[in-house]
Amino acid sequence: MNFASLPDRRAELDPHGAAVSDGHQSLTNAQLLSRVRMAARQLRDRGVGPGDVVALKLTNRVEFVLLLFAAWRLGATVTPVNPSMTDVEVARQLEDSGARLLVVEDGSTRLAYDTAVADVGALCAETAEADQAPLLDPDALALLIYTSGTTGVPKGVMLDHANIDAMVEMGRRALEVGPADRCLLILPLFHVNGIVVSVLVPLLAGASVVIAGRFDPRTFFDLVERERPTFFSAVPTIYSMLAALPDDVRPDTSSLRFGVCGAAPASAELLTRFEARYGFPLVEGYGLSEGTCGSTINPVAGPRRAGTVGLPFPGQEIRILDADGVEVAPGVDGEVTVRGANVMRGYLGRPDETAKVVVDGRLHTGDVGHLDADGYLTLVGRSKDMIIRGGENIYPKEIEDVLTGHPSVLEAAVIGVPDEKWGEVVVAYVQPRPGSTVDPEALAALCARSLTGYKRPTAFFVVEAIPKNAVGKIDKTSLRTAHAEVAALQH
Repeated sequence: MNFASLPDRRAELDPHGAAVSDGHQSLTNAQLLSRVRMAARQLRDRGVGPGDVVALKLTNRVEFVLLLFAAWRLGATVTPVNPSMTDVEVARQLEDSGARLLVVEDGSTRLAYDTAVADVGALCAETAEADQAPLLDPDALALLIYTSGTTGVPKGVMLDHANIDAMVEMGRRALEVGPADRCLLILPLFHVNGIVVSVLVPLLAGASVVIAGRFDPRTFFDLVERERPTFFSAVPTIYSMLAALPDDVRPDTSSLRFGVCGAAPASAELLTRFEARYGFPLVEGYGLSEGTCGSTINPVAGPRRAGTVGLPFPGQEIRILDADGVEVAPGVDGEVTVRGANVMRGYLGRPDETAKVVVDGRLHTGDVGHLDADGYLTLVGRSKDMIIRGGENIYPKEIEDVLTGHPSVLEAAVIGVPDEKWGEVVVAYVQPRPGSTVDPEALAALCARSLTGYKRPTAFFVVEAIPKNAVGKIDKTSLRTAHAEVAALQH
């Protein structure tokens, strides 16, 4: 299945069936195809063609889906842009991806990017349709997903149509999604999870998609009762917020078959408590952008093992390797590696970094875990020092590079500390340059200019010296331990 032709197939099979909706519009399959063809015409008129990159800086809305399929129809690639990113971050992604066109919300700020900019309203207005057939090339690049690398510079994960095709079919089978299903999309569409699990899987299966606006725990279940979805995908922070609602909140959740929980570790206690209260199961999974979204999932129908992230998706192979690259026995910790048709083509323009993580077709995740005798994966550590705040991956080096760019800072060490709402939040330790005084407010202002909100430290601690290990590297383990001891004394 090439997704460039999916709107055509749905319109042919069930023209009047529900396809996709948001709070402003609802499209049948025939209307979806018509609007996609109109948007393709608009993109083509702006010079977009095979191999070009279209950047979508949009909040969750139907138009994102229209432009996704319209770009694919022309043989172009889509790179989603987080709307909350700073101008510096957006410009860096546009330059790295070589985007031909940036699509923004109507009336949003027009900055001096080198890339051409278009308003989403103009691109998705009703007009003449492009009459050309969709271009179907499995090797064509479908998505460029930017992920914060351990180097601190986001890298473009290249996913071709063959990757997308494989992953969506794996997801359809694993989640047992069919035409009777209805997915409620609440995760952002600039994440591969939002695109793959919440849009492409249901649309491939003949199901429909409801796009929600910004998540609000107070109105979420009103949306569930009104739209009657059968499943949705979210991060542990969202489930924690819903589990914390007042006891008198007793919604009708009878339409829901399950919720998917991913992007960060969830406690077995949260999963059990949530299911007991709301009456539908949460299936926890694990994956990376480099693997087109998901690699393991607890079975919807089979035994779910709380505390694990489940079994491999159909067609994927998980192996746990030791430091020498040798497979270890069940129960023994090692690096989690993934093989399957879902493994990325590579990092855009970074062959050396690609070669380090994709070895003989096997994706080396950098995450540490073990398999049990039945093949369920348990994660015990994370790649390097990555922080996961509310499902968002944060690599400390990107923040440390910003902080050490300030003239008063000699060294910086950024760690994640436990937080009840977000799972983890960012905290920065800084060492002044000799003869300088560090002003935390100045550092906060610098971070506000340079970093997306969720990456900004919630606290700055000025120290005489940042701890080092025997080889002179910053010792974040001792830093976390010391921070936890101080925090414990304060409570």
